[in-house]
Amino acid sequence: MMTNFIDWFQALPPYMRAYWTIAIATSIIFLIQMTLTLIGLGDTDAGGDVGDFDAGSAELGDGNGDTMDTGGAIQLFTIRNTVNFLLGVGWGGVCLSSVIENRFLLALAAILCGCIMVCAFIIMYRQLMKLEGNGSYRIEESVGQVCEVYLRIPGQRSGSGKVQISFHGSVQELPAQTEGDAIPSGTKVRVEKVIDKAVLIVAPL
Repeated sequence: MMTNFIDWFQALPPYMRAYWTIAIATSIIFLIQMTLTLIGLGDTDAGGDVGDFDAGSAELGDGNGDTMDTGGAIQLFTIRNTVNFLLGVGWGGVCLSSVIENRFLLALAAILCGCIMVCAFIIMYRQLMKLEGNGSYRIEESVGQVCEVYLRIPGQRSGSGKVQISFHGSVQELPAQTEGDAIPSGTKVRVEKVIDKAVLIVAPL
């Protein structure tokens, strides 16, 4: 079997051997990347592997950004996008070789396939980022909301307890203080204001 493959491979023109080598090598790397990502061992490239995309600066419960830490603008020229580009080039050259005889035109078509592959993954990843961003929130949105004390809140802002509050269907536990008497667990309270973009000031209903 291996001998047949080697014989077939060596019989190919040099430029086709190049396309097949790129296609096979990048396919293996791509599958490894996808497998690691799916089982949680690989990164999601939020720190800079897909597209030139800024996920935004919405503040979270801790006032520091989105639920997915993007680490700033996502970069276009990264290892993963290079793999995606070469994957498109390799398989584009292999698949189009039967319909494009001119090597120069074939190379241009293969490069175009690589660019399309990168763009497709950028668009796909942006959609995933948007889905992830649906769970984000601004802590200022809590003002006026009714929530429940989860951990007892000491009185006179002498310490912090915790409340459970819902943002867009997602329940968050946030630190809370009160300017009045201590509030026991299970009490319904209303958020009056936010201090330091992190701590809720609440009062009993």
